[in-house]
Amino acid sequence: MSGIRERIEAVFADAGAEGFLHAREIGVPGPDVSAGGDDPVVLASVFKIPVALAYAREVTAGRLDDTERTKVTARYRTGGIGTAGCADDVEMSWRDLAHFMLTMSDNAATDVVYHRLGQETVDRVLADLGLARTRLIGCCEDLFASVIADLGGTPESDLEALFGEATPEQLDKLAVRDPERTTSSTPREITELLDAIWTDRAGEPEACQRVRTIMAQQIWPHRLSSGFPSGVRVAAKTGTLPGIRNEAGVVTLGDGRQFAVAVFTRAHSLEDRLPAVDASIGAAARLAIDHLQSATP
Repeated sequence: MSGIRERIEAVFADAGAEGFLHAREIGVPGPDVSAGGDDPVVLASVFKIPVALAYAREVTAGRLDDTERTKVTARYRTGGIGTAGCADDVEMSWRDLAHFMLTMSDNAATDVVYHRLGQETVDRVLADLGLARTRLIGCCEDLFASVIADLGGTPESDLEALFGEATPEQLDKLAVRDPERTTSSTPREITELLDAIWTDRAGEPEACQRVRTIMAQQIWPHRLSSGFPSGVRVAAKTGTLPGIRNEAGVVTLGDGRQFAVAVFTRAHSLEDRLPAVDASIGAAARLAIDHLQSATP
């Protein structure tokens, strides 16, 4: 175990980052691979997985009609991809909003779904699964409000403009980069969440299947997926903030074995584009899963 941990840490160090990883086989109590797996980490948009699970449980329980349509208004258009970057109001069904939330990490879609569910509903998911170290502080607009406050802006401030004018020292001190002051978890608790979803322990089987199906349609190939060849299926969710690059998901190998892996990085640079750090997520995950394969053939 010490050898694999050192090799994983070397991958992150070579990429210019600090990394935290936990990996385990789905439905198997052990062994696992941990490199800082119990350290607190900033979730960023990985928090959308428990939001999606809460959504799916409400749909399955009959408390939310997933075909009902709702409107994404100007309040939610903070810029970026999906409905968040649209110029005009968008009307979509709840199930399409959930699809946008997980497949492309649409922040506006996430917040509309989150507000429909309420914090208590999302927190209940975490409590039911015993994820005591996983803490969600609101949704995307709450995280953005934290950034705006830290950078001396007002509720009317343009977030992108504030980011553009911020110094590296200001960005480094943002609360959203500190797991003690923002939405956070540990890599081990995220793989526990994934294992529960993939073994139908996180809710009704239909709800778990709904989350698995959407996660399998994620569009981003540059992190977790980059460590594996074609034919290996990856169902995952990314998370990104200044200097923070994450991805957590389930890797299904050609022989059908499935592994949950959660990787969280903290780059030494605050540059927008750090492809080596992105790729280190896939490389470290590959090392961990290869190790688990060899340990339990």
